[in-house]
Amino acid sequence: MTKKQSIFGRISQLLRANINDAIDSAEDPEKMLAQMERDYKNSIAEAESSIAETIGNLRMMEEDAAADKEAAQEWENKARNASRKADELRAAGSTAEADKFDNLVKVALGKQLAAEKEIKASAPTIQSQQEVVDKLKTALNQMKTKLTELQSKRSSLTARAKTAQAQKQVNEAIGSVDIMDPLSEVNRFEEKVRREEAKVRGQSELSMSSLDQQFESLDGLADDAEIEARMAALKSGG
Repeated sequence: MTKKQSIFGRISQLLRANINDAIDSAEDPEKMLAQMERDYKNSIAEAESSIAETIGNLRMMEEDAAADKEAAQEWENKARNASRKADELRAAGSTAEADKFDNLVKVALGKQLAAEKEIKASAPTIQSQQEVVDKLKTALNQMKTKLTELQSKRSSLTARAKTAQAQKQVNEAIGSVDIMDPLSEVNRFEEKVRREEAKVRGQSELSMSSLDQQFESLDGLADDAEIEARMAALKSGG
């Protein structure tokens, strides 16, 4: 009985455990849930073994009680038959033989009484064992329900942990991009191109300015030639 009480006490302790509280207080919830799942499975296996043993003992006691009940009935029948025979012999005048059967009646009734006492004595034990079996079965079903809940939470937690890890990697990648933003490289390249374009425009403007000066110089030479021609004409006319 001590073994059964120990198993029942361990089952009760596990059933009282709050899985959510355990998860919140654990440094490594996934590892803790894995250990809890192993504890539940081990306790369930022990409980099933204990229940099977208890049920076996209960059935043996029930069989013994049924055998005692059958024996009591048989001894009662024997007592009736022996009493009937004694009455018949006494009616026939065979008193000595009748007394022998009366003695057999007493023996049979004694056996019947002994069997009935066995039945009465075993009844509380049978009832107690049945109550233990019922409690263990109920606890076992609760344990299996808890195990299912635990396995579900473990699966959910594992999925959440993987999602969180993936999100962490994405965040780290984004952070790395923020530090070494590829757009900043593009912007620097664009700025360099703009500077080159501006330089080309400047060179172009510089070339155009030089050409204008050349044309202005040509215009100046033409004016000088015209002046010389007109001056020569005045002198010749004069």
